[in-house]
Amino acid sequence: MLQLAALASFAGAAKASSSPVQIGVDAEFGLKNSTSAQAIEIGLRIAISEVNASGGVLGGRPLELVIRDNRSMPARAIAHLNAFAAMPDLVAVFGGKFSPVMMDVVPIVHELRLPLMAVWSSADPIVNHGRHPNFVFRLALQDSLAMPKLLKTALLRGFEKVGLLLANTGWGRSNLSAAERYLERAQRPRITGVAWHNWGEKSLLARYMSLSESGARAIIVVGNDDDVALLVREMATLPVAQRLPLLCHQGITGGKFAALAGPALQEVDLSVLQTFSFFSAEPERRDRFMNLAAKAAGITSIQQLEAPTGTAHAYDLLHLLAIAINRAGSTDRVAVRDALEHLPTYRGLIKTYQPAFTPERHEALGEQDLLMTRYRADGVLVPV
Repeated sequence: MLQLAALASFAGAAKASSSPVQIGVDAEFGLKNSTSAQAIEIGLRIAISEVNASGGVLGGRPLELVIRDNRSMPARAIAHLNAFAAMPDLVAVFGGKFSPVMMDVVPIVHELRLPLMAVWSSADPIVNHGRHPNFVFRLALQDSLAMPKLLKTALLRGFEKVGLLLANTGWGRSNLSAAERYLERAQRPRITGVAWHNWGEKSLLARYMSLSESGARAIIVVGNDDDVALLVREMATLPVAQRLPLLCHQGITGGKFAALAGPALQEVDLSVLQTFSFFSAEPERRDRFMNLAAKAAGITSIQQLEAPTGTAHAYDLLHLLAIAINRAGSTDRVAVRDALEHLPTYRGLIKTYQPAFTPERHEALGEQDLLMTRYRADGVLVPV
């Protein structure tokens, strides 16, 4: 088990006489089976420990993390943002996994003029909302990249007909829009049907069978860990010939998916979209990060990292934010927002950002950063 207390201690090791510069994080810590919020916190704490050990920001001020648990509830997230905004030394807030929560807080952060850093949630309107200036910056997967990648992967595997099984939320609707936009140009593969599911349903088998009966030869799934794990367990009871391949959005990786699916996971052809894998990372960058992780929390192998993309995204984006704070020369949030649009080239864990953001582009990752992964028998995600 990762030792977050040890991370906090490691982050506080660097001493500075000046008051801390605060970084907020509001995510789904109290949600049952969550690994996403914890992964984000780990990445942030490791990066903060590194920044503070190098002298902090603004000539010696340490970074300090302020954590709130929204339990995936938009009302709690909005209350937390208002409280964060009242903290004079807090410069930005990192959000959590759930796109519906993040979409609901977008208007609030613009009213508060508070930079919002997205390191997991993928719905397109989180960043592409038409507001100027834009206070949201994302270093994570976005649906307008995810759906084309999943559709292309299906076609490369020979599946000319696919079904879509989508969460009945703004996240699911964002993915349907992304699929429709892509297929206006690409034409293939053909979508044979769309089925919607609500969170926490008792069975998804009827929806799955309706897509199978529509002629789909594979199913693209947009859902979270517990719902898709239920589907996998139900599919494993079917004859092998009725088990269609599942190509999944990243949402299942933010919880205890492999444990929830159990042995059935090895009975189903399931792959997962990711933006990064420690297994295929550049060795020098990976080794540097793992050395820091070992000192901070006793993490001695990449297999110990749950929800690894959340950790990697948060780690890189914290470093980019620290650069922006120094370039802004103060904790003024508008100045920090402006600086994020004019960052220098930065060599991060995931890639070299050239630069991460511009005034016209608040997305740090692109199509070239996507890869498909599978779960090994031990529950660890590895590149296909």
